[in-house]
Amino acid sequence: MRGLLTERFIEALGFATRLHDTQLRKGSGVPYFAHPLAVASLVLEAGGTEDEAIAALLHDGPEDQGGLETLEEIRSRFGDEVARIVAECSDSFAAQKSPWLERKANYLRNLETASPSALLVSCADKLHNSRSIVSDYRRFGEALWERFRGGREGTLWYYRELVQRFAGRHEAPEMFAELRRTVAELEAMTAI
Repeated sequence: MRGLLTERFIEALGFATRLHDTQLRKGSGVPYFAHPLAVASLVLEAGGTEDEAIAALLHDGPEDQGGLETLEEIRSRFGDEVARIVAECSDSFAAQKSPWLERKANYLRNLETASPSALLVSCADKLHNSRSIVSDYRRFGEALWERFRGGREGTLWYYRELVQRFAGRHEAPEMFAELRRTVAELEAMTAI
């Protein structure tokens, strides 16, 4: 055992790396795996459990790499709790995804009944994504929005709605406060 993390976490690192080894972050050229690593780090820094940290590493696996088959492999390797958290943090398991707005609206509705563990992982995911958007907006300006299916207005709407859904329901108030500040910063810097 290494600190509070076991060999399961190390195995999850390898599995997540293989799931995302050919992906890059939208428009940045950064290896995609940097994102699950950052989300897991945020979860651990907020006091998350090993299961929550493993779910953070794997949260985009089924959505981006194999759907329900990948979710079942996660269940087999890492247990029901990790698979449940990952499932709650996914907006689609289908290879052919439904329209962007429909998926995001469903995700927002599902947050209303999400478990505390899923809220922690989801908030960490959205915090890292919003930080990346702020950083990339500084570099690319309005051209950044071309990367996003929701464009500028849809993306800002989605992040405002996320902040509202997390308000009062979150197990990591410091992380939520940082998400709220980051979204407010993004809105202020993109105000036209």
